[in-house]
Amino acid sequence: MNRSEETPNPWDTPVEGVEEKPTKAKKAKTQANEEAAPVERNTEFDFDLEGLMSDFPTATELERFVYDVKGVVLALKGRANKLKYQTAMDVLNGLEVDPKFIGDENPYVEKSELVPLDELKEPAKSDPSIPTRVNLQNEFYSPFVPHPDFESRAQDRKVHCMFRKYNNGLITYEILGPLSKRPIGEKLDKFGRSRPEKIIWVDPRTGEQIVQRADGTLTPQGKRLRAMMQAFKVNKSNQWDTWVDREFISTSQAAKQNPWDLGLEANG
Repeated sequence: MNRSEETPNPWDTPVEGVEEKPTKAKKAKTQANEEAAPVERNTEFDFDLEGLMSDFPTATELERFVYDVKGVVLALKGRANKLKYQTAMDVLNGLEVDPKFIGDENPYVEKSELVPLDELKEPAKSDPSIPTRVNLQNEFYSPFVPHPDFESRAQDRKVHCMFRKYNNGLITYEILGPLSKRPIGEKLDKFGRSRPEKIIWVDPRTGEQIVQRADGTLTPQGKRLRAMMQAFKVNKSNQWDTWVDREFISTSQAAKQNPWDLGLEANG
């Protein structure tokens, strides 16, 4: 009986120095094993330039993808194309990049659709004739002073006001806040939704201003503030007399020794 080429002969012994010729069956088996074997890849990095350039043709799309994957905001617009994709690839692969390529604005937010916010201005400066705080006799804080802005006052909003009295009899006020924002105008965005044309700051801060002069006379604003504070009752008195224009009796050792010294009144 003829022996099939596919069936190996257990009695054949290879001759030393002579390479055994592979059969067709061995060739087919070797080829099948090679095709079935997994292709070796460099798995050190998951992202490459070719993939990023084909999937994300614009800087905006690339920035959004990096933001979604890594939570990092990139500033790639206007950069050289190769530099742009190289930077994104480095971030995606966990490498450090130059801080100048890191942005701070959400790539999903379109600036053209943002409502502009007016710049917050510096508050009014304090009156330069007010003494330094080392001469402060007492101060009183009130969170219930009506807001100086008409619309805010119509909504019954209040401001935080600090009254200060100095050793020479001078009384001041300072509105400390709070700050708030107010939408102005109305227009439609590209989606047909109504939005404000801009937003402005409502800033009631005043800096420290004089209410009562050292000679006891009141400024025009001081007259109105005193009338308001006198309307707030405290037992049989009012907040102005009880807490703002308050007189403290000195109990210093010098006063105990000589209560007739007129200099003690000037020194508080």
